[in-house]
Amino acid sequence: MKIGVPKEIKTNENRVALVPAGAEALVAAGHSVMVEQGAGEGSGFSDEMYTSVGATIGKDADAVWRGAEMIMKVKEPIAPEWPRMKKGQLIFTYFHFAADKKLTEAHLASGAVCVAYETVELPTRELPLLTPMSEVAGRMAVQEGAKYLEKLYGGRGVLLGGVPGVAPAKVVILGGGIVGINAAKMAAGMGAKVTVLDLSLERLRYLSDVMPANVTLIYSNRHNILEQISTADLVVGAVLIPGAVAPRLIRREDLKTMQPGSVIVDVAIDQGGCVETIKATTHENPTYVVDGVIHYGVANMPGGVPRTSTLALTNATFPYAMQLANKGWRRALKENSALKRGLNVVDGVVTYAAVAEAFGLPFSDPDSYLT
Repeated sequence: MKIGVPKEIKTNENRVALVPAGAEALVAAGHSVMVEQGAGEGSGFSDEMYTSVGATIGKDADAVWRGAEMIMKVKEPIAPEWPRMKKGQLIFTYFHFAADKKLTEAHLASGAVCVAYETVELPTRELPLLTPMSEVAGRMAVQEGAKYLEKLYGGRGVLLGGVPGVAPAKVVILGGGIVGINAAKMAAGMGAKVTVLDLSLERLRYLSDVMPANVTLIYSNRHNILEQISTADLVVGAVLIPGAVAPRLIRREDLKTMQPGSVIVDVAIDQGGCVETIKATTHENPTYVVDGVIHYGVANMPGGVPRTSTLALTNATFPYAMQLANKGWRRALKENSALKRGLNVVDGVVTYAAVAEAFGLPFSDPDSYLT
């Protein structure tokens, strides 16, 4: 199979979808790999590192997209890339379709086969290709939140861990999944007073066994959310419904109950965000203020630490990419039920129910395309 790896062009996105070791394995398996010039540099991988293992370097994005049967990316193709997509071409990346109707419509119109990292799902309900970036984003959420609590950035001027004689900051985390548990670990490790809210009592019981003493676990409902955010210094949005739009847990009027200079980091922004007033921002301009509350909505948070993120992501995605390359997408999906859950769009049709539901589009069972 001819595999193309274009350079990411989203603002300040320095990750790359394939590391040289992965390119080497694909070439050894009989596939051809073309990496766009400079695609790996942001993560510390030079063009020479790719050519030394048998990959070729494409001079520009057009060259990479034109000849590829499978495109491997990190983030969804954005508007300048849409004209390069073609019918029958397999695109393997994060899409988050349910949060963006125009993006969905563009991929439907292209006729491309879209397999989304974020909806590949194991029988255990684990999302193996979302997990590594959720781990990074959860940890970064606290790191960034601590920074924006500094007075220099308009925050309350609170040190997350406090000092002897001065109380630590209060961190409220909405959701106890992968993002939430990693955010809680970081915040607790820095000495903050941490509260995690989740709908699952089973999850809360699990967290009670693994979290340190400075983490409080509370059942998530409207009353408890309002009570907790009113005294929070930092709120981390960490909710996820796989492939679907995130539920809005904090409304605009709720901001008036929060402390001036407090910070919201909404990691759910890729799926539309769990805060009514959140909008996607960039690493270049990451924050804005609404009603005295600092909002951080960077949609590609792990892109800020590309070396760590690229290695973590490709460790998870590569085995699936190899299956797609070796077997072709139909056979690979037919033989791997987790990978089949990743099929979101094919031949102009939505094949993931939550995406169809988000926009009132027709849904087609992915099995009908795997014969």
